[in-house]
Amino acid sequence: MGLATFKGGVHPYEGKELSENKPVQILMPKGDMVYPMSQHIGAPANPLVKKGDKVLVGQKIGEAGGFISANVICSVSGTVKAIEPRRVANGSMANSVIVENDGEYTTIEGLGADRDPAKLSKQEIRDIVKEAGIVGLGGAGFPTHVKLTPKDENAIEYILVNGAECEPYLTSDYRMMLEEPEKIVGGLKVILQLFDNAKGIIGIENNKPEAIKILKDLVKDEPRIEVCELLTKYPQGGERSLIYATTGRKVNSSMLPADAGCIVDNIDTVIAIYMAVCKTTPLMRRIVTVTGDAIADPVNFNVKIGTAFPELVEAAGGFKTEPEKLIAGGPMMGMALFDLNIPVTKTNSALLCLTRDEVAASPETPCIRCGKCVSVCPSHIVPVLMMKAALKGDCEGFEKLSGMECMECGSCTFVCPAKRPLTQAFKEMRKTVAANRRKKA
Repeated sequence: MGLATFKGGVHPYEGKELSENKPVQILMPKGDMVYPMSQHIGAPANPLVKKGDKVLVGQKIGEAGGFISANVICSVSGTVKAIEPRRVANGSMANSVIVENDGEYTTIEGLGADRDPAKLSKQEIRDIVKEAGIVGLGGAGFPTHVKLTPKDENAIEYILVNGAECEPYLTSDYRMMLEEPEKIVGGLKVILQLFDNAKGIIGIENNKPEAIKILKDLVKDEPRIEVCELLTKYPQGGERSLIYATTGRKVNSSMLPADAGCIVDNIDTVIAIYMAVCKTTPLMRRIVTVTGDAIADPVNFNVKIGTAFPELVEAAGGFKTEPEKLIAGGPMMGMALFDLNIPVTKTNSALLCLTRDEVAASPETPCIRCGKCVSVCPSHIVPVLMMKAALKGDCEGFEKLSGMECMECGSCTFVCPAKRPLTQAFKEMRKTVAANRRKKA
């Protein structure tokens, strides 16, 4: 039997050799900590503290502002200096709690205490995940407690753990699979407690043989869990691609994975669930890959959420050459940064520092209708025609071409010989169409 995969996709330069063999280092912050109240999809959290308040490690400083929202937890002890807008990775300003770190890391009572998940009810587990402020750590930031509360829990047949890590350069999930595999399996078992009819599948690309071996050995006696080897191809870790590759089920833009009987969680999200439920530790840290040919010592850091990005660069030995491009995330789906003075948030998986800006160095030329974009599209839509509609601002035409099925994975832009900014145009069109739909509703 061949490796599980999907139709379409691309094979960009992986760049993982820069950091894949670097064990995760704990990075202790030096400066002030910045906690944006919006580190997730949905309504921003509401600050629970005010200027001058003393705060502790593990204290909730932002409360979910609605059903689709998430709590924000303090990762240091110290004093609240201000509550004000601060820049985040996507360039926008977000209301943030600024904490002066006292360096003492005094914790709230009970933080880190062992807890037996077998003694917890399903609702207690969901409440713990909600209180812990856990969101999708693969980058989307969807509140995890919402995902774990589908309309019909008995209809969920698969819990998919996304260990593909198909985005080039990123190695944080890979390191976790090598260094903390027991927590991944423990977190998955907690999730399976919520869904009586579900089976757990850990999907890992075949360019990570060591991780596959470790996790297969760990789950060999777990009747409800298996490891699925995936073909190394981008975007194998995309939610829809992963669901199709592992279960053969198809999901479109009008569906949630739960509608296909699936729940998908990233490796680090599953570890966060384990830590919250079994170790009474809310989400306060994330694993960040600092890499690229402009960085002196590419490395994976265990970073406290709220730490400033320049501290990551300094801890990785600084820049060996002046970078032309800085990206929060990977080269395919990450966001180019115009300012490094931003905090690490729940959705930041990497800082990519490149000596050359390939996009700026490759001017756009007219489309030659070669069809490469069509052949690689994992959603099986027609980017060349969608671009035509996007350039005219034709929302109706864009929708008719199934433009809302675009995953914004960047595969079409990657293969385009004319270097057209296809993904960027589709991203803007999808935003406009979604806004128009909300107005009508």
